[in-house]
This record gives sequence, C-alpha cells and structure tokens, in this order.
Amino acid sequence: MSFFSPQKVNALIPVLAPLIDELWAKRRELAIKLLEQDPELQKAGGRTGASTAERRGETRRAGDLKTEVVRIINRIEAYGCVMKDIDLGLLDFPALRAGRPVYLCWKWGETSVEHWHGTDETFVNRKPIDSST
Repeated sequence: MSFFSPQKVNALIPVLAPLIDELWAKRRELAIKLLEQDPELQKAGGRTGASTAERRGETRRAGDLKTEVVRIINRIEAYGCVMKDIDLGLLDFPALRAGRPVYLCWKWGETSVEHWHGTDETFVNRKPIDSST
C-alpha cells in the first residue's frame, strides 16, 4: 500500500473532482431511469404499461448505468484512495502520521485536503492536518 502526503492529494483533487461530478450525473440518471420503470408510479401518472421490448430496453439501460457508476468508482479508487461517501463526494487517502496509519480526508468542494482521521474513525472525527492530536 502506498501512502499519500497532503501535497500528493492536493495534486489529485483537479483529477478526482470531475470524476465525482461524472459519478453524480450517472447516479442521478440511474435514479431517474429506475423511477421511470416503477409500475406504481407509471399507474399514478396515467401511463399505460410499456411493451415487453420497451421494458427490456429500459432494464438494459438501467443495467448499463449501474455498470457506469461502478466503473467511475473503480476509476476514482484506482488512484489509491477509498470512496467513503458518494453523496458527500468523500474520499479517504491512506497516510502516515507520527508513524501510524491514518486517512487524509477530502470532501468534494474543498479546495485542498485539510483534515485527517484514524483508520478506525470516520468523517465526524476528522481533525485539522495541522493539529498534533
């Protein structure tokens, strides 16, 4: 396992932020597609049932979107980080602090990595990088 420095994480932010944007767009598209396929919602909207061919096509498209979501997550994690929360765009990067393993913690929208937490802790436990605790 390789470890990250804050500088290395900061250099990756411009690469990872657009991937998170893409992930959110595909996930939103998938959610819409799944809602469109819900028979109860179709009835409530006055839509008649789709043909078998249409249902197969919609199911295939939803499957393709699921695959794309997973592919994007894999692309993000291929950089060596861990996707912790898709909704927040939260990524953890393995690092060493005072000789012990920790995670540098970055959230989409932050301009740089400024927090860390122990490997047995979560986002709510993050501490400023410049703190000694």
